[in-house]
Amino acid sequence: MDTDLMFVVGAVILCLAIPSILSAFIDGRPPRVAAVALFVGGALVVVALRRIPGGVEIADVPYMFLRVIARVLN
Repeated sequence: MDTDLMFVVGAVILCLAIPSILSAFIDGRPPRVAAVALFVGGALVVVALRRIPGGVEIADVPYMFLRVIARVLN
């Protein structure tokens, strides 16, 4: 899997886990699905960041998203 794709999918999963965590805490139930989503999303982001030579700067993140979206649309 491409590192840009791994990073973007992991970041999206992490963002989608936040409402799940809030919903679980508000309803008073354990956040099981949110915990799995945090683990999977975090693992994807960490693996992608470790595979990118030279690391990633904050300014590169929007371009990573744009490259992945462009690849999906084409």
